[in-house]
Formats: sequence, structure tokens, C-alpha cells
Amino acid sequence: MAQEIERKFLVLDDSFKREAFSSSHIRQGYICSERGRTVRIRIRDERAFITIKGPSLDGGLSRYEFEQEIPFADAEQLMTLCEPGIIDKTRWLVKSGAHTFEVDEFHGDNAPLVMAEVELETASDEPIIPHFIGKEVTGDRRYYNSQLRKSPYSLWAEF
Repeated sequence: MAQEIERKFLVLDDSFKREAFSSSHIRQGYICSERGRTVRIRIRDERAFITIKGPSLDGGLSRYEFEQEIPFADAEQLMTLCEPGIIDKTRWLVKSGAHTFEVDEFHGDNAPLVMAEVELETASDEPIIPHFIGKEVTGDRRYYNSQLRKSPYSLWAEF
């Protein structure tokens, strides 16, 4: 069984762009985004994937994840079946020690949100935190992409 272990953070500034070794454009929609289970369609540049995620049992740090590459044309068709609200973002990859931070710069209704996540081998891994990283938001459901689709960041009163 595939287990995803990751931590999420807010990003303080755009200095990560100078340190990124790669970037890609991502569009993703959700066929199902119920609490404890999501089915996501993701188009990343010219490749496409279907992802199924299960519930987290440890405050959002880890959960079951299944991901499979699918034909691009199928993904385009499946996107038409998704729940309202498509996530649109640019993903930047930044190395920090042995880890790679995925920094997501959101567009559209979720701009100007910028978040970073780092995948870990074990829950006790301690990555080297880059200088552009701010508050940790691991487990805060508001920052899940499936929730940002329903409640876009630009509509939050507190940011």
C-alpha cells in the first residue's frame, strides 16, 4: 500500500524561483472530494494522472495514495466530469538538503496563495527548511487543494 507522508508550509516570498531547478503548469479537478477520500485528475504540462487519496489518521501528515498515469485525452475528458472549481497553479521544485520542496504558486481564485510541501520517507524525517518557508499548515484542511477548490483563498477574509 502506498503511503504519502508530507508536510505543508506557507511561503514567505518569491525567492524560491531563483533556486528552482524545474517548474511546470498544473490543472487539476476533483471527481470526488469528500472528507477522507478524494479522486483527482491532474494535467501537468503534457502528462496526465488520476490520483486516489484516503483519510489521514495522524493529523494530516500521512495518508494512503494511489497514482497512475493516464492518457492525456482521457484526462481532458475526465476534467469535464469534475466537481466545479479547477485548481490552476505553477509548481516549482527546489532542493534543500536531501529533500525536494514542491512550491505551488496558485493562479485564478486562489492567487496570491503560495504553499510548499515536502514528501518524507518517515514521519520522523526532519528536512532542512529553506529560508523562504513560513508557517507550517500540515493538517489544516483549508489548505488542501480539494478544499481550495470549494473555498478559494481569494475569498478568505483573514489573509
